[in-house]
Amino acid sequence: MQLRFVDLRALVFGIAAALLVAGTAGAAEIKVMISGGLTAAYKALIPDYERASGNTVVTAFGPSMGTTPNAIPVRLARGEPVDVLILVGYALGDLIKEGKAVADSRVDLVRAPIGVAVRAGATKPDISSVDALTRTLKAAKSVAYSDSASGVYVSTELFSRLGIADEMKGKAKMIPATPVGEIVAQGGAEIGFQQISELMPVKGIDIVGPLPAEVQKITIFSAGISTTSKEPDAAKSLIEYLSSAQAAPVLTKAGLEPIQGGGKP
Repeated sequence: MQLRFVDLRALVFGIAAALLVAGTAGAAEIKVMISGGLTAAYKALIPDYERASGNTVVTAFGPSMGTTPNAIPVRLARGEPVDVLILVGYALGDLIKEGKAVADSRVDLVRAPIGVAVRAGATKPDISSVDALTRTLKAAKSVAYSDSASGVYVSTELFSRLGIADEMKGKAKMIPATPVGEIVAQGGAEIGFQQISELMPVKGIDIVGPLPAEVQKITIFSAGISTTSKEPDAAKSLIEYLSSAQAAPVLTKAGLEPIQGGGKP
């Protein structure tokens, strides 16, 4: 069945009335850096958080890792101000080790599976089993994957596990910063790999489905408070909102699995 991007805004009506936001003394401006996996749901949820809390959220988007100018580690290295960091869990763990995020502020928000996409209208390849996926990749003329968590797995583990690492060297390419789905939609790659939540909002592609369970890689996206935050209380209230039961249906519709109880270590 083709997955379609849903109007997530429709699911957040009424959240403001139901949400109990942790209070802060007066309105605050919260600066957020967030990677792509949660972006669609986040954009739908933030207006209701702002209305309920009175706070204003200013957002910078970029990959969890890599060396592109908008990558979150690069932004931090430039000294960009930030209160809340939302990115791949192990990347947040690295920032905690580096003293850039508060260790006990970490909350694991969602699990995100990797999916496969083709250009809209193209024949959907068979990825129903590990053998079928292997045959599909061998037959493909071009393959694209991201420069973040899903792409790291695809390029360094998946191809090797399928026994096709050498065959993929000439036709598989990493896509820095740009959503992989956009490259597939433009005809720049026959097959694209990325988290389903990042593929769903892209027009001009069809999502074939998730990777077979035996070779699936679930990415955890987590939130934490920057050690340089000027609004730590407001930052905490935003993270509590994103991990709340009220936000869960929006996250689910975006192709994500909310982690019950916030997954806080």
